[in-house]
Amino acid sequence: MVPMPDTNDSTLDLPELPTPWRARVPGYADIDALVELRRLDELQGTGEAHVDPAGIESEVAGQASWTRRQLVAVGPDDVPRAWITVHDRAAGRALIWGYFDRDVPEIDAIAAVFYAWAESAAVGMARFRGVDATRLDESPFADDARQAGWLTQAGYAKRRTWLHMTRPVTADEASLTPRAGVTVRPVERHENGMPVASDLQIVHQMLETSFQDHFNSYRESFSEFVQRLREDPGHSWDHWWLAYVETDEGAHVPAGTVVCSSKAAPEGGTQGTYVEYIGVNRAARGRGVAKSLLATVIADAAHHGRDRVDLEVDADSPTKADELYRSLGWETEYVTESWFKDLDLTT
Repeated sequence: MVPMPDTNDSTLDLPELPTPWRARVPGYADIDALVELRRLDELQGTGEAHVDPAGIESEVAGQASWTRRQLVAVGPDDVPRAWITVHDRAAGRALIWGYFDRDVPEIDAIAAVFYAWAESAAVGMARFRGVDATRLDESPFADDARQAGWLTQAGYAKRRTWLHMTRPVTADEASLTPRAGVTVRPVERHENGMPVASDLQIVHQMLETSFQDHFNSYRESFSEFVQRLREDPGHSWDHWWLAYVETDEGAHVPAGTVVCSSKAAPEGGTQGTYVEYIGVNRAARGRGVAKSLLATVIADAAHHGRDRVDLEVDADSPTKADELYRSLGWETEYVTESWFKDLDLTT
C-alpha cells in the first residue's frame, strides 16, 4: 500500500462553498450524520437502505480511511449535508463517491465544488505515485438524472452498467456440494487463524489473470488487494475459497477462487453474504468451477443462518455471467453505472 499524506491534517486546502456552507474533513463525531446521508442516497437509488454503520466508521476513522481523502459540507449547525471521498484504489485509479442531501438549496453548487476538489485530490495521489495518467471512477445509481448532470458538468462520461443481484438462501441449502471433478476448499490457515501466504497469493494471481480480459481491468498489487479487502468490517478469512480441477495426469491444479464478506443485517432481519470477487481460470472454464464456488458460498451462508447472497456483475460481461447467476436463482435488485474521467498528467 502506498502511503499518503494524513487526510485529517487541518492544513489541507479546503475549497470555498456558497454561504452559509463550509468544507471540512470529517471525523469520528460525524459518523451518525454520514450514516444518514448514505441512507438517504440508497433510499433514493433503490427504494430501501441497508447501511452498515461499522463500514462508514471504517471509511471515516478506521482502516478504510488510510487511502482516502474526503470532505464534508456543513452549515451553521456543523452537521454534514454532503460528503465526498477519493479512494486511492491503485496506481492510476481513483474511486470517487459523492453523497448529497438533495433538499439543500445550494447543493448543485456544492456538488460542483466537491467534484472539482475530488479531481485535484486524485491528481495529487497520482503524482505521489509517480504515474502520468489516472482514471476517476464514480458509480451513481442508474437513472439518477441529477447526479448524472453533476458528473457530466465535471467532465465524466457514462461507460458501463452494473447489476446488483440477490439470491435467497434456505436452511436446506447447507448441504450443497461442488460439481463432480471440482474440489473447493477454504484458504489454509495457521493455528492462530491467519491465512497461509501462499494461498492468498494464489487467490490474487487467479483473480488478476481471470479478470484481465474484463472491462476496466487493471493491476492491483498484492499488498493493495489484501489491505483493501481487510478494510471491510464484514471481512473474514474463512470467506476465501480456492477451487481445483484434476488434470489428465491426475494432478489437482488451481482453477478458480471466490472471496466473500458478511453483510450487516437490516433492521429486523438477518445477515447476508456478499460475493466480493469470483474468478475462474480461462483454461478451466466450462467445467463447473463457477457453479461449484457459488454452491460453496450458498452452503456456507445457509450454515451460518444467513438469508441471502448478493453480488455485482457487469451487465455487458463477455462471459455472460449475469445469465449464469439468473439460472442459479439470482435476480437484479438495483442497477448502478460507471462514469469515468481519464486524466493525462503529462500536459
